[in-house]
Amino acid sequence: MVSAILSGFALGASLIIAIGAQNAFILRQGLIRRHVFVLCLICALADALLIAAGVAGLGTIVAQSPLLITIVTWGGVIFLGAYAVKAFLRAWRPTAMVAGAPEGTTLKAAVLTCLAFTFLNPHVYLDTVVLLGSLSAAFEGRERLAYGAGAVIASFVWFFSLGYGARLLAPLFARPAAWRALDVLIGIIMSLLALGLLASLGKAA
Repeated sequence: MVSAILSGFALGASLIIAIGAQNAFILRQGLIRRHVFVLCLICALADALLIAAGVAGLGTIVAQSPLLITIVTWGGVIFLGAYAVKAFLRAWRPTAMVAGAPEGTTLKAAVLTCLAFTFLNPHVYLDTVVLLGSLSAAFEGRERLAYGAGAVIASFVWFFSLGYGARLLAPLFARPAAWRALDVLIGIIMSLLALGLLASLGKAA
């Protein structure tokens, strides 16, 4: 049972701990300390839902539905491209924002953005539903549930550590230049992810 939990935790952590759109968004929100708990909870619960679906066997259905993957991929390309432009515009005209100071993003807007980063990214489905779900076939009964629980725990640990750990970088982000560098980095990440999704569409065609 313990080995199954550790296996799920290790694999879940290896898939989640990577520089991606969702993590970059949570990092930025953690730095400005806006809606951190709610956004971290949404990301973790979304992962838990998708992991549970994968362990329950939905991964096979998703893997056999190219149309579904294509629709989600196009949605991801459009959203990531738009967010990249927004990040570059922030970097072009940076404000003297101080870490911990309020920013004009409402809770509703932040939640909708977080949900878009989560569910308009086909890699989320491939990692959680398909990959984690298919590997759960190596376990049976309670061990399979323990494996899924381990992956879910990894998600909760990561997102809350990222969201609340970001404030440790607050002294660095007391300068506008640091925010400019962060927004440029976020813009580059979003652009590369969007281009990557476009490339995957080309291969599929």
